[in-house]
Amino acid sequence: MAYSNQALVVEARNALDKFKYEVANEVGVTLKQGYNGDITSRDAGRIGGNMVKKMIQSYEQSLVNKF
Repeated sequence: MAYSNQALVVEARNALDKFKYEVANEVGVTLKQGYNGDITSRDAGRIGGNMVKKMIQSYEQSLVNKF
């Protein structure tokens, strides 16, 4: 199976971008609009890792509220 950087739900792209900037701000990383290839791998990992952590927390909370 080939992976790509394309969103499965196209409408979610803007929300994910906004979420990325919010998380970057929380962890103290400054992102600029557009290309951010100059940030360190460590900072990129902190942003992505915290995004995943928050998404998992949100999903777990939705499961708790469901039952």
